[in-house]
Amino acid sequence: MRGWIRKALTRKVSLRGPRGKIYTVEEEPSEKLVLAVQFSIVMALCFTALEAIHMIFLGRFNNEIFSAISSLVGTIIGILIAKKT
Repeated sequence: MRGWIRKALTRKVSLRGPRGKIYTVEEEPSEKLVLAVQFSIVMALCFTALEAIHMIFLGRFNNEIFSAISSLVGTIIGILIAKKT
């Protein structure tokens, strides 16, 4: 999972050399960022499972768990978009 996250967060930058030749440089994300995104994805999956279990056993929707899922998904998308630009 870390490899996929690292690949998604890696930014490619094109630089022009002294004689006009264009070089492509890959900027790798920090390990802290990769771990934070991995933790957020795992927690979103855990909250989704918790919401499903809550709906199966209690038969109703829990807004607080859904709010946590929405905020984690928003955080993950924001990180991915901000890192790529």
